[in-house]
Amino acid sequence: MMTRHRSRLGRVVLLSLGVLSSIGLAAHDQTDPLSPWNDGPARQSILSFVQEVTDKSSPNYVQPEDRIATFDQDGTLWAEHPLYAQGMFAIDRLHQLSPQHPEWKAQEPFKAVIAGDREAMAKLTEQDWMRIVSATHSGMSTTAFLEIAKRWLATAKHPRFQRPYTELVYLPMREVMDYLRANQFKTYIVTGGGQEFVRA
Repeated sequence: MMTRHRSRLGRVVLLSLGVLSSIGLAAHDQTDPLSPWNDGPARQSILSFVQEVTDKSSPNYVQPEDRIATFDQDGTLWAEHPLYAQGMFAIDRLHQLSPQHPEWKAQEPFKAVIAGDREAMAKLTEQDWMRIVSATHSGMSTTAFLEIAKRWLATAKHPRFQRPYTELVYLPMREVMDYLRANQFKTYIVTGGGQEFVRA
């Protein structure tokens, strides 16, 4: 049900996770949940759904242990343009590692990335990206990778917004997740991104 209404979720707001925590989104007044939302069909549908599955007298009541909601990540929870955050991480990492791999300057898909050839990069295939990710994400322990990813996330900024990637979240989706959690839903993030990068 949540996926069906994703396209009508409303405005996109750039807000840091720290600010979200400090204003207490998880502790919304349950008498007026999703109050920052426009009072339209998407908001009403979500509120009705949660009321229906949490009301013990409802024929559609769901036990708390069975309440599960899944959310896509890129483009739903955080910005995905001009590229997924993990793609941007791979590009930065490729530049960082390129002095150790002079052969990359003559090999595609590495050559296009190192040269900053946007036209060529726009034509990279999924297999090309797999080669880039493999070259930039392997050869180290999981612990070492997590540290590298955390350091990158702490300093990297989105090229358009000049803000850390962790601050580019879609506020309506965060509000829905907080509202569902307040109503005893377990929420899960589903993504094609690498597990270790997402965890970082």
